[in-house]
Amino acid sequence: MLTLIHGYPTASWDWHRIWPALAQRFRVVAFDMIGFGFSAKPLRYSYSICDQAGLHEELLGVLGIERTRILAHDYGDSVAQELLARQIEGSNRLQVRSVAFLNGGLIPGSHRPRPIQKLLNSPLGGLAARFMSRLRFGRSFSAVFASGTQPTSRELDQFWRLLNYNSGMRVQRKIARYQTERRHYRDRWVGALQQSAIPKRFICGAEDPVSGAHVAESYREMVPHPDVVMLTGVGHYPQVEAPNEVLMALDGFWEKD
Repeated sequence: MLTLIHGYPTASWDWHRIWPALAQRFRVVAFDMIGFGFSAKPLRYSYSICDQAGLHEELLGVLGIERTRILAHDYGDSVAQELLARQIEGSNRLQVRSVAFLNGGLIPGSHRPRPIQKLLNSPLGGLAARFMSRLRFGRSFSAVFASGTQPTSRELDQFWRLLNYNSGMRVQRKIARYQTERRHYRDRWVGALQQSAIPKRFICGAEDPVSGAHVAESYREMVPHPDVVMLTGVGHYPQVEAPNEVLMALDGFWEKD
């Protein structure tokens, strides 16, 4: 059993390039978290990492899944860290066997949010979301990819459509508060990485300006016996930019659990 947890501001479509290979080996579950992709995007809702973790526990419980491996990315990394923290303290409803992390803010304070992320998490966040255009989105989004793995115009269109589905831009300011939540729960979520005894691997696109080599360095410093795989020439979306390299980095990891 394998659960995929996507990142911000995208959706489970992020996994489409590695999904066929994963589905040949595992029963795979992935869903668009609330506020993302094709899921509901209520305006009167307190979006939080902790709530997203609870929704994963609920959904997998409904599906009769009690134990799972996790592959997470970006925002999804924090969701996975919260699930690990619950497992350590014994409040979990889901047993996590192992976690493979892709680029994300695993060590709050070491990653470098983009200007648009900071703006969305500010008092001007509502205006920033309202005036976001396909052109501005394309420029900002492409900047987190490596120079040799840039998304095509068609791919940017698809990401943009998912972001805007069901008036998704209206809730971006609320979702962007996860940056504040990361700072608030820093000790809990970094502690989960340090204390959890299950297999963990960080697969890092080294050229990512947000959470690339600099986050990998902090991860190595703070996590005991760090298992890190660096992907050169790859940015923030390894599963989109270098799917074969990600699959190779995962090969053998799941044998540990």
